[in-house]
Amino acid sequence: MIIILNIISIVLILTGLVFFFGSVVGVVRFPDFYTRMHAAGKGDTLSSLLVIMGFAVYHLGQIHWSHFVWADLLVVVKLLAICAFIMLTSPTATHALMDAGYEDGIEPLVRKKGNALEDKK
Repeated sequence: MIIILNIISIVLILTGLVFFFGSVVGVVRFPDFYTRMHAAGKGDTLSSLLVIMGFAVYHLGQIHWSHFVWADLLVVVKLLAICAFIMLTSPTATHALMDAGYEDGIEPLVRKKGNALEDKK
């Protein structure tokens, strides 16, 4: 059981790191403020949740149930509370920053009309 929980925690943490790297690539590569904020907000929320959930699962696997202490379970509950807090605040903060950028006059990048996938002649 402990080995399975350790494997699950490693998979969650590594998946979170992959999504974190994807959001970094999005922030660097996207052309304007709004698309960069979208990449940062989505990637930050998902990757943080995956990494913290991986820590919670890992700690749950390290609890010795033969001499159970409530403090061990309290750590897992606190990590899950942090996940709930991130799920509520990160999208709200991203929206507030994008709204502030719009109010400040930052214009979104709008492409010319047409199909971007058709062959250029």
